[in-house]
Amino acid sequence: MGVAAQAARQQATRQANTQERVAEQYRLFTAALAAVEAEYVEKLEPERLVYASIEGMLRTLDPHSSFLDPRAYAQMRERQQGQYFGIGISIVSAAGDITVTSVFEQSPAHRAGIRRGDVIARIKGQETKGWTTDQAVAELKGPKGTTVQFDIRRGIDDVINLTVERDQVNIPTVRASFMLPGNVGYVRLQDFSETSNDELTAALTKLRGEGMQKLLLDLRDNPGGPLDQAIAVSNQFLPRGDKIVYTEGRTPNANQEFHAEENGAYQNIPLVVIVNRSSASASEIVSGAMQDHDRGLVVGETTFGKALVQSLYRISNQSGLALTTGRYRTPSGRLIQRPWDGTFDEYITYALRTQEGPRAHDAAELKYTDAGRKVYGGGGIEPDRFFGGPIEGFDPTRFGRMLMSRGLFVGFAEKFKATGDVRPGSRPNRQTIARGFTVTDAMLSDFRNYVISERVRMDDAAFKKDEAFIRAMIRYEIDVDLFGVEEARRNLIAQDPQATFARTLFDDAVKLTQLSRTKSSGGDR
Repeated sequence: MGVAAQAARQQATRQANTQERVAEQYRLFTAALAAVEAEYVEKLEPERLVYASIEGMLRTLDPHSSFLDPRAYAQMRERQQGQYFGIGISIVSAAGDITVTSVFEQSPAHRAGIRRGDVIARIKGQETKGWTTDQAVAELKGPKGTTVQFDIRRGIDDVINLTVERDQVNIPTVRASFMLPGNVGYVRLQDFSETSNDELTAALTKLRGEGMQKLLLDLRDNPGGPLDQAIAVSNQFLPRGDKIVYTEGRTPNANQEFHAEENGAYQNIPLVVIVNRSSASASEIVSGAMQDHDRGLVVGETTFGKALVQSLYRISNQSGLALTTGRYRTPSGRLIQRPWDGTFDEYITYALRTQEGPRAHDAAELKYTDAGRKVYGGGGIEPDRFFGGPIEGFDPTRFGRMLMSRGLFVGFAEKFKATGDVRPGSRPNRQTIARGFTVTDAMLSDFRNYVISERVRMDDAAFKKDEAFIRAMIRYEIDVDLFGVEEARRNLIAQDPQATFARTLFDDAVKLTQLSRTKSSGGDR
């Protein structure tokens, strides 16, 4: 008892000392805050100072811990929940204009014919020039069944008056699912939210009913999301008991192992998983589990390398804190977190750098899959078969990437309307185009002229070299605007070099599935 009592006293002393040090630093902070608020040359809002202080503190930790002000926190929760009430658009304030950047399919905005690139010129009769995004969002969102009146400007003089009834807006994470030749099912899982596994289950059930015998799971550009959804999605393809991921942290409850809780309904289907340099976090948990258990062939580029567990905390005033509370490892024990520099610059710009194939490996990072294949940690999931293609499966020149980043394919798509489109936001002064169109030489020439009209210096050699990419993106963006994401994705997959390569590898995926079956008995995996 004496030893135990002494240990307890020592622990209490350490805690008291820690609390005193924290209190001293807190007094230092509040004194500095008071001085800035009272004496700075310009009057500052205390909220701005506190927010900036928290952000500065978190930037000293890692690239992913972040402070979420009320707007950012609300957006995060909407993304996680996969729904909200409003009209179904994403907007940004650019050059003083409230501009539509995306329209959710089957939303009130989509039914009204609102298009990407439309400028919301007035809301409820008020000019929006100079408004912030927050101001516009506050006016456009509202309870289901209520209406909002606004005017959109398309082009220079084309102003359209709309009254739209607000409704529940769903934010899907499975953006496309359809059959490909050879009894191959295709699913594009674009993101993770609280509905992802349910969406995937529905997509796979539909494809199985259509004759799916093989699956191409597309995780490219998927930034991740809730850990439990990554685990549930992985379980679809694994037998009961297979380890999916385990986490490590400073607190005792941070160290946990997560296993498949039931036999996955698709544990025997030949599986190819496509990833790229922008696949991160939860998508790396899924691809890492498939690779470590020899369950699916991973194809594409080395993924981003984010193996940090973020816990979301709601603090005061509707704000939140996304704090790194752990690291995760794949079933084989790989830590795939990429290292970062002090300013995070090299880390953040990873996706902009060229990948040319397998990287050099550190022997200390060597692990083995269930079947004994070599895999490495140290920075992302390295694919079993490498094929570069950072932009929709293509690897265009710098000129082609600039066309994409400047939004020129989206801008060109605004020149067209679908045959028979009678939605309120549709206008006759657009070139009519039908579903199933092809990008003709005349359309390609029109796009070239459009690029020049946007004051872009033409690079004829690069334009010619990127012709396949340019044609594919012209069609993709027109399809997205007029015929929907699934139609656009279906047509793009037929031209996508990375996906085309992946589809040739199902014989290898079948062998891997057979290998996985022979290794599935006995032991903790």
